[in-house]
Amino acid sequence: MLRSILKERIRARLSTTAILMRAYSNQTFAEEGFDVTAEQYAILSLIADSSEIYQRRLSEITLKDRANISRIVKILKEKELIDITIDSNGRQIYKLKLTQKGLNLYSKMKFTADKIRKTATKNIKNEELEICLNTLDKIYFNLSDKTNLQI
Repeated sequence: MLRSILKERIRARLSTTAILMRAYSNQTFAEEGFDVTAEQYAILSLIADSSEIYQRRLSEITLKDRANISRIVKILKEKELIDITIDSNGRQIYKLKLTQKGLNLYSKMKFTADKIRKTATKNIKNEELEICLNTLDKIYFNLSDKTNLQI
């Protein structure tokens, strides 16, 4: 019974913490004058880290459906933050990379994102963060082979 209650509390806390983190990130980005949401920043960050990436891979990494990724990519393209090229062999496969404008914005936002992470982990010792990460890793691995998601 106690284990069941703990599992439910963990599920609820993970969910609400993710919501709070996204809301605080969106609020902070807006206060800093960035016209990019936390969700859009996450995609910019993944593109920046790989220099260029296939749109389908973004869907796999973020666990977002293709329609959601397509919507975010369209917004980033309209803001001239990314370039999209078609790399097709009989079907449309989109390769994404940051424009110079996107790279400049990402560089500025990265500093703010670091401040957000520092705020979120304030008063938490490194050892506690390691325990948290190890526990989340165990939960992740317990679930990752139970789904058909490709991560």
